[in-house]
Amino acid sequence: MALPAKPTRATTHNYEIEGKLNALSFKRFDVVSDDSDHCFRKNGPDCIIKTASKAHKKIMKEWRILEKHLPDSIFVRVYENRTELLRAVIVGAAGTPYHNGLYFFDFYFPPDYPTRPPRVYYHSCGLKLNPNLYSDGRVCLSLLNTWPGKKFEMWNPNESTVLQILVSIQALVLNEKPYFNEPGHGIFGRAIWENRSKAYNEDVFLLSCKTMLLLLRRPPKNFEVFVRNHFRDRADSILRACIAYMDGSVRVGYHGNNNENDGSSSSSLSSVEVSEKFKASMEKLYSELLIAFQKSGASVGNFVERLKIEKKTTTSRLQVVVKKKNKKSWISKRVFSKLKKVLTFLRFGRGKADVRSNGIVGT
Repeated sequence: MALPAKPTRATTHNYEIEGKLNALSFKRFDVVSDDSDHCFRKNGPDCIIKTASKAHKKIMKEWRILEKHLPDSIFVRVYENRTELLRAVIVGAAGTPYHNGLYFFDFYFPPDYPTRPPRVYYHSCGLKLNPNLYSDGRVCLSLLNTWPGKKFEMWNPNESTVLQILVSIQALVLNEKPYFNEPGHGIFGRAIWENRSKAYNEDVFLLSCKTMLLLLRRPPKNFEVFVRNHFRDRADSILRACIAYMDGSVRVGYHGNNNENDGSSSSSLSSVEVSEKFKASMEKLYSELLIAFQKSGASVGNFVERLKIEKKTTTSRLQVVVKKKNKKSWISKRVFSKLKKVLTFLRFGRGKADVRSNGIVGT
């Protein structure tokens, strides 16, 4: 593959969002200059790749591959003056608990690249939402030599690429049943493991929603517009998923899948069991997401009205319950008061004397 002496900027691409084209295009691959918040930017001068080195030539080849072959759901930024750095974001796939989420990764190419694989840091926001992605940013993947694997699964200097790493993370790590990524978590199909997987998906979706909120508050540099527009355009789908999961009409993690109910059948859309803990947490997050999406410019009027109606209904129900409780309490107090008077009458004074005189109680 012939490569230019210097990297070129990619042409503008429109990316697809829920079957529609985003009004503001965002390049899937681009060269930028601001690396101020990159995880590996503080590496010493010895780590900077020299232009004439073998590593630099390999990185330029990587750039060209990414420029031409990135899928619609992955976006990359490389740095004009720091060719050893790269940032990528992966959009969570439909039919997984990561659907519509954004997952950012910082790459660092060592001076002897590609002899060694790049180092990868996951922007976790302090949350662990996958067995392979740690809250401290570690990424466990055979292709990165950070996890044991068969020879063909490990990094190959002659064949492995950054694109392969990104696609592997999307397909193998951010999958529909991440619980089974952890060794020792059983196998598909066994009831006990499947139930644990479903519970894990509930936790993952909640953490993904929290990640959305944190990214909206503080988006990574060079992706500020992308983050805002992404959640603006996908707010409807995300909020619908929240409602479907809370209502139990769709198994958590299957919204957007062809078989949404439980991954195998879509005929009984009201039979999915969801934990009360998940519902309570989701209700709180739903309100926070609604506000955040509204600030990003999303059209969420219908969801706002739905929330108002639900709050009004909940308040009315609570008032009825309190009223019934107060009524029962008043009746109980009245009965107790009368009973107390009767007992007092029987045990003291004239009542006690009359009882004894009639021979009911012995003297």
